[in-house]
Amino acid sequence: MTDDAPAADAPAPAPGPTAGPPAGPDPGAGDVAGLLALAGHDPAAAARAATAWCAGTLAERTGTEFTVVGPEEVAARMPVAGNTQPMGLLHGGASAALAETVGSVLCSLAAGPGTAAVGVDLSATHHRGVTPARSTWVTATARPLHVGRRVATVEVVVVDDDDRRVCTARLTCQLVAATSG
Repeated sequence: MTDDAPAADAPAPAPGPTAGPPAGPDPGAGDVAGLLALAGHDPAAAARAATAWCAGTLAERTGTEFTVVGPEEVAARMPVAGNTQPMGLLHGGASAALAETVGSVLCSLAAGPGTAAVGVDLSATHHRGVTPARSTWVTATARPLHVGRRVATVEVVVVDDDDRRVCTARLTCQLVAATSG
């Protein structure tokens, strides 16, 4: 698994219309101080900023939108339509990508500024199929299981619109010094 952060040479997202402290240097390069500050001051702005970081990544292609961003919980939703396999069900790989996205952001936030999270192990159990006719969105919520100096592990629960569990994932990330490219 790879880190969901954009490449170091990717352009920084344009600042959105938010009040409060600025997001800081390009958070996609691993600087989470801005997101942590926003999460403490304006959680909605932090969610918008996290979504903006995903510009040009797989998360953007899947339509992922962050809804909660903080060091103890990160959540994002993804539309079911457009993320299905040929039989019309939500693709298991889409659920896994969503889980790794929210889990990687949580690991970075929990580890603190100057640290980037790089996924090294992802396991996902798919509990039920989801179709666009049954559920418009799936929502993934990540919570920490262990945050150490070099490794962090999170649990990610993916649910449908009726709050039925679709997938349970566990992500382990190596915590490395962030580079500014």
